[in-house]
Amino acid sequence: MKCVILQPSYIPWRGYFHQIYQADVFVFYDDVQYDKHGWRNRNRVKTHQGTQWLTIPVHASGAPVQHTPIHQILIDRRQPWHRKHWMTLSQSYGKAPFFSRYAPLLEPFYRQPPDLLADFTIQLTMSLARELGIHHTQFIRSSSLQTTGTKSERLIQIITGLGADYYISGPSARNYIDTNLFTSAGITLEYMEYNYPEYEQLYPPYDPQVSILDLMFMTGPKALAYIINRGM
Repeated sequence: MKCVILQPSYIPWRGYFHQIYQADVFVFYDDVQYDKHGWRNRNRVKTHQGTQWLTIPVHASGAPVQHTPIHQILIDRRQPWHRKHWMTLSQSYGKAPFFSRYAPLLEPFYRQPPDLLADFTIQLTMSLARELGIHHTQFIRSSSLQTTGTKSERLIQIITGLGADYYISGPSARNYIDTNLFTSAGITLEYMEYNYPEYEQLYPPYDPQVSILDLMFMTGPKALAYIINRGM
């Protein structure tokens, strides 16, 4: 059984969903330390003024955000970010070929978001995965499991605890994964290779490092093919 373990992110790029597709079980790694300048609460979209960040304002109760587990990070309700984000998406992609197809799915998420960042981003990611046509993958949150130890030790505990024997990782993890521990545990280790075709975007030049929403709004039901079949 193949397993992927990734931190939850806000409307992530297509490589994230490629890993979801590759997995039999996908673990949202939500009980590790929040990274303040990462992808947990923000992502990039194309607009007529260029590529723009959409950032969810957050805070933590009782400790700095950078010392708080992801699943305990609170969304800052004092700011009307959800209305601004939906307005930006609507204005930037309203003329995209498939915006009207996905707007009914997305708009309710921006009406009244939950208090916790992970609750919002995880549910949205799962909904987008299903909409893309990924139905075989089981989703689990690491905060529902009991794991301890170093980075590699924790990963192995999660993988073996779920009955998996094959781990698919992003390429940047080569810097910290202890391959010997995985081999000793009988786990096959695979690193993703991201090599995706270009597709037409509303606002050239082409930018591959944007949210999955850009691909979905522009290619519609062919979006998954642009992830797993390289657009063919």
